[in-house]
Formats: sequence, C-alpha cells, structure tokens
Amino acid sequence: MNWLLVALGAAVGAPLRYVTDSAVQKRHDSVFPWGTFTVNIAGCLILGLLTGAVTAGAASSHVQLLVGTGLCGALTTYSTFSYETLRLTEDGAKLYAAVNVIASVIAGLVAVFAGLALAKALWA
Repeated sequence: MNWLLVALGAAVGAPLRYVTDSAVQKRHDSVFPWGTFTVNIAGCLILGLLTGAVTAGAASSHVQLLVGTGLCGALTTYSTFSYETLRLTEDGAKLYAAVNVIASVIAGLVAVFAGLALAKALWA
C-alpha cells in the first residue's frame, strides 16, 4: 500500500514540475534556471508545512508518503539543479551558477522554516 501512495503522489508531482518549470521559464528571458528554482523552493515549503502537520498530528504517515515522498519527491529535482548549475558554469555564466547554488540553498531553508512556522500557526 505504501508504494502505491508514493506512486500516486509522484504521478501528480512529475507533470506538475514539468508544467511549472515550463511556464516559469517562458516568462523569464534569462539563462538562470528560474523554473527549477521555483519548483524546488515550492517543494521545500510544502515539505516544511507537511512536516509541521505530521508533528502536530494533523496529517498521517500516509499523507506524508503521498505528499512528502511522492509528490514532493517528483516535484523537486536535485539532479536538474545540479545539471543546470554545471551547464551555467560550462557556458561561462559562473556568476549565475554561484547565485543558483547559494540562492537555492538559502531560499530552500527559508521556505522549509516558513512551512514549519505556518504549520505551527495552523495546528498548534
């Protein structure tokens, strides 16, 4: 049963990543990978909120598998982040590559903590 929850979440997360990445990237005339940045930060926010909900008893371990492991696992992408950072470096856009790494880590941490704070406000 657990594997089915993960698969169902991933079946939603992967297309959501593709659609979001494409829509965001089309709006920006930049070599910076805004689409990947957006889905990764959104995933961090969702995971923070979900973690807080589970900790508060407002969400079950089944929801954690469906949304956390399945949806967020397919929505976020460390491999694409790594590839795009490498591509920026190889194309001579080293400043963009550095900004991508630093901004992704900082924004991801801020998003997960914001999700936790929101969960505490909702369920504490």
